[in-house]
Amino acid sequence: MATIGTSTITHTFIAETAEVPEIDVTVAYSRTAERAQTFAAANGVPGWAAGPLDDLLASDAIDAVYIASPNALHHRQAQAAIAAGKHVLVEKPATPTAAEFADLVAAAHARGVVLLEGMRNVYDPGFAAVRDLLPRLGTIRRVSFGYQQRSARYDIVLAGEQVNIFDPAMAGGALLDLGVYCIAPLVDLFGEPPSLVARSIPLPGAADGAGAVLASYPGFIADASWSKITFSHRPSEIQGELGTLTIDHIAAPRTLHLTLLDGTEEHHELGIPRPNLRYHARRFAHLVASGDDPSPDQTRTLRTLRTMDAIRLACAD
Repeated sequence: MATIGTSTITHTFIAETAEVPEIDVTVAYSRTAERAQTFAAANGVPGWAAGPLDDLLASDAIDAVYIASPNALHHRQAQAAIAAGKHVLVEKPATPTAAEFADLVAAAHARGVVLLEGMRNVYDPGFAAVRDLLPRLGTIRRVSFGYQQRSARYDIVLAGEQVNIFDPAMAGGALLDLGVYCIAPLVDLFGEPPSLVARSIPLPGAADGAGAVLASYPGFIADASWSKITFSHRPSEIQGELGTLTIDHIAAPRTLHLTLLDGTEEHHELGIPRPNLRYHARRFAHLVASGDDPSPDQTRTLRTLRTMDAIRLACAD
């Protein structure tokens, strides 16, 4: 496998795949030779590549790529990799829009390769534990998911400079970076919301810094909030008529607290290591090796991206 992108998430992915024997990262790619060499050496990757991406993709030495470049580049780079017959694991969000991902799904199906989004929390065993506890809550009435983490690069934005993570031209911003961690589990557990209202805080000359959505479902409502300009340790919650489930971190559930109407309380320390990129990496490796149909995974991504499209549209009103 080759990695595309030299951000912190790529470093973490390489370290995490040490726990996935089916994946062997052999090449680190960057636009410049100096950056590719430095990154490969720092992460124990034996090979590096730079220059035109098509040259890397033409190599028979790799059969898959992990794409962790700026969001706006995902579609073009994944499209090129698929055309070259490579399996593709692409960081969240897979693409900025649902239409772009649908295009990639069709191309991957036609080429006979695996395309998977690295949405780490929905593959995490902690999320499976959340799902297992849901029936004990009774009829669901309220859901509240949140992820607020002030970016270290926000000060650069305040100084009037542009960085990729806040650059609208690079599909940056809080919704695509952090909000997606709230929307993906919401959609996976309960489906696409029939209706929603949303608002965001646009930054001068940059993308959104924070936002929130109120989504209506039959019989219950859900809110989600996200921010890269403030921080909070407030947990997420799912409230039912028989109890409430508190989730310590929606991006990586590790502590769950169940409080039932009859006074029963259960504290679940899941003992799952952080970070949690290994789990979607394992799913990717399984799909490649087994030939199983990735359509259920891709459908979840499409539903999430359609909801994100609707949120952006609502924020633009």
